[in-house]
Amino acid sequence: MRAKREFRDRSDVEVAVLDALVDRQEGLTVFELRSHADTGIDELEDALAALNDDGLIETETEDGRLHITPDERVVPDPDEDNHEPTFFDRLRERLGL
Repeated sequence: MRAKREFRDRSDVEVAVLDALVDRQEGLTVFELRSHADTGIDELEDALAALNDDGLIETETEDGRLHITPDERVVPDPDEDNHEPTFFDRLRERLGL
């Protein structure tokens, strides 16, 4: 599952982090996030700081381990149509069809 469309205009690393968190809503550790986002620790740290500053992630310590979860506004409603618009979708919308 992917983060809501309105949160996808961020850096590639931030979007990758949000997508990974949305996909595993029970939370991920920093090391799990690093493997899902396929990025270096410095880039991941910067992305987590930016997402935390914007209130898009939440953190919780459980059994001495930090778990990071997405804020509920980032998680798409499964009943909504959240696909990325295709070229033809945008063209139809522009032409009013």
